[in-house]
Amino acid sequence: MAHQFSTLTFTPSVAAVQTEMGSRPANQALTQRGPANDTFGPGERSFIAARDGFYLSTVGETGWPYIQFRGGPAGFLHILDDRTLAYADITGNRQYITTGNLRSNSRAALFLMDYPNQTRLKILADVEVIPWSEAGDWKLQLPIPPKGRPERVVRLKLAAFDWNCPQHIPQRWTLDELKQTDLFHKIQSLEQEVTNLRAALAAKSKT
Repeated sequence: MAHQFSTLTFTPSVAAVQTEMGSRPANQALTQRGPANDTFGPGERSFIAARDGFYLSTVGETGWPYIQFRGGPAGFLHILDDRTLAYADITGNRQYITTGNLRSNSRAALFLMDYPNQTRLKILADVEVIPWSEAGDWKLQLPIPPKGRPERVVRLKLAAFDWNCPQHIPQRWTLDELKQTDLFHKIQSLEQEVTNLRAALAAKSKT
């Protein structure tokens, strides 16, 4: 079984560099005998559903790549089936670079980041952009970010995915994520201890 992500990304130029750096045999074995990685399993579905943002890369007619961040409520990148994702694209700065790029080249790459757990999911997809007014009733299952209005539906058909090495991913937390950590509870405990000590000192000074 071929590893579909490496089949698509290990081009002749990439393979040449791998050969120069001595990593070609291991990477070739991955391509030939690795998992297919062309269908979302339970792990990928759970990971995607928990994300509140992702990075989306497209390529324009000048050949230059363009990266955009898309954010919304957790799960706004909705899983339609084991090979299809979709999200409601809302009004932004009205430059429409990503939307325009996808008219000439429907291929895109996504990075989904979990900074607290130093985990990254890479996705390659073919993208279809559908005006909101022309999308079917299935669009109503898509979570809508609280700000802005939906202009279109972006539907992504999975080509391949890959999980990245966590080695160089920095640990960062949103405020909501931080509230779930032991560190936050320790800070709360210390703040309460300081409050109690100040109250005790104030009461003692009055006697």
